[in-house]
Formats: sequence, C-alpha cells, structure tokens
Amino acid sequence: MTHATEFAPGLVVQGIEAPLSLSSYKLIAFDMDSTLINIECVDEIADAAGRKAEVAAITEAAMQGVITDYKESLRQRVALLKGVTVQHMEQVFTERLRFNPGAKELITAAKAAGLTTLLVSGGFTFFADRVKAGLGIDFARSNMLGVQDDQLTGRMVDQAWGDICDGAEKRRTLLEVASLMGISPQQAIAVGDGANDLPMMGAAGLSVAYHAKPAVRAQAKVAINQGGLDRLLEVLR
Repeated sequence: MTHATEFAPGLVVQGIEAPLSLSSYKLIAFDMDSTLINIECVDEIADAAGRKAEVAAITEAAMQGVITDYKESLRQRVALLKGVTVQHMEQVFTERLRFNPGAKELITAAKAAGLTTLLVSGGFTFFADRVKAGLGIDFARSNMLGVQDDQLTGRMVDQAWGDICDGAEKRRTLLEVASLMGISPQQAIAVGDGANDLPMMGAAGLSVAYHAKPAVRAQAKVAINQGGLDRLLEVLR
C-alpha cells in the first residue's frame, strides 16, 4: 500500500488515486454506533443500571482490538444490562441518539448514484431498525436483545442468520449482499470506526475509517479524521 497522504485537512487517503467516482460502486455498508450515530448504545443503556463505566471500559477495549473475542465481550456487556427497562431504551433513543454529521447527506448522495445501502451493527435492533428507517437505509443486520416483562433479560436472542453480529458476521453480510446483487466485493464501500469493522472493511473495494481507532485508521484507504461523513464525497465525486 502506498504512503498515506492528506488529501485535504483531516482527510487522509492511502493506496488509491483520488478522486474516484461514487457511481462506480454499487453497495455501501455502514457500522452504526459512533459511525452513523453519535453514541455507543450499549454504554448508554448501561447508564440506567449504574454500570456505564464498567460497560464502556469493555466496549473501548473491544473497539481498540485489545479484547479479540467480540462475541464474548458483548455477552459480558449485555449481561450487565439485565433489568434495564424498555422505557429507558426509549429515553436513550429520544434524548441521546443523534445522527452523526453528514450521515443523511452521504446516504442521499449514495442512493442518488444508484448504490444499495446497508447497516451492519454489533449494536441492537431496537436502535438499528429505527436508524435504518430514519436514514432511508435499504437493509440492516444487528443483534436482538432479549426482553421479558418490559425488562432486558441480560441475553441476546438468536436470529435466522445466527447469534451475534461480530466482525466476521459483518464481513459475511457484506459478501452475502454483494453476491445477491451479483456484484464483486470490489464494488462495495465499507465504513466503520472499530476493530470489529476491519473484516468487512478488508473485504470491500474501498474501506473508510470515520473518526476511528488508530488501528482502523491505519488500515483504511480513506480516513475521515475531521468533519462529517459527507466528507467522503470529496474523495468520491
């Protein structure tokens, strides 16, 4: 890979000749927490249980790649959420969750250029399905929290595709959607910020790090270190 160069202030490219054409891609896949939205949902839910610091420490270690077993780290965190009410999750959604700057603009531009949009998250369907609707994203895959009597059970529910959407599942989902579309993974863009995004970023033709962890920035072809997600449109015209 060629030397990384600052394409514009806070925008680094490596291994590509920018600008590229957005319409030469067919699929764009996004991580959710800290990428499309401003929070790590699991940490904010934990706040209700008085366990935010404990859960956030595990999240940070997982995102930095210090904890390599993402599934186990997520099970640990979800177990600490036991007893949190659905009402509190509603509060997190309405009071704390915001779309990151440029998310709507980038998705609008991608759709106008004919790209299919995909959300793949290690977060939860409770938020991902609403973010998908709010941003007009075509497909979403994320984890389902167990709920009983309006309270979290501290476990996740298996879905048709498997148990937990971790890095390997994110990659598999991107490859599966590309295959169903009849396109090469090289025609896909993957956008993320944490270590669990690296497998799908590695499979895509264009990898984009958004305000990402150092290990993720180092491996991405485009790193947006300042400004909003729509800064990708400076590289893809």
